[in-house]
Amino acid sequence: MQFVTSDTHFFHQELLGQNDFAPRPFNSLAEEHLVLVNAWNARVGELDTVYHLGDVALLNHMRPVKDAYQKILAILSSLHGHIVLVKGNHDTRDMLKFLAKNNYDLADGQPKFVFHDVGLIVKAHHHQFFLTHYPMMFGKTDSSINLHGHIHHYSVAVPENINVGVDSADLDYLMQTERPAWGTPLSLDELDIIIQRKHDAFAKGR
Repeated sequence: MQFVTSDTHFFHQELLGQNDFAPRPFNSLAEEHLVLVNAWNARVGELDTVYHLGDVALLNHMRPVKDAYQKILAILSSLHGHIVLVKGNHDTRDMLKFLAKNNYDLADGQPKFVFHDVGLIVKAHHHQFFLTHYPMMFGKTDSSINLHGHIHHYSVAVPENINVGVDSADLDYLMQTERPAWGTPLSLDELDIIIQRKHDAFAKGR
């Protein structure tokens, strides 16, 4: 199965707490990481694919830097499935190179990590998904949808743009009974619901 997420920001201490930009109601990184990892692994199977649309982790203060990269590798290795990483503005090239150098195959013979510098296109569920970190603006379209992250608890005021970050405001298009646990990668079925409801809301002149 395929899933999508963004902006996990592992190890980013400054994002913790209640705020308008990136509400993360946790008292410690350990608490937040436990919730993120458990939510991910409760949904994603060992050989599923998760498209992670940037800003996977932030650990720039640690020295030597190799120790920081090793911690990021360890937490990503604890997550189920293949992870397709689109580079975010907080993802350094050196960190991604470290992951590539330490990449490994899963039981199906395919690599744990796949890397995309800018983005990629995935065709699924009668949509052409443009997967990027930054929101794209390509105008009204019948079947193309931009899945993105970067803007945290905000939403682009265009129905063809869906923010899939863990703290996205577009998650509000799911009813409380439909919303997965915080930090859970979104399924394509959940994306279909969000896309349709956002489209309907804008059609009504929201």
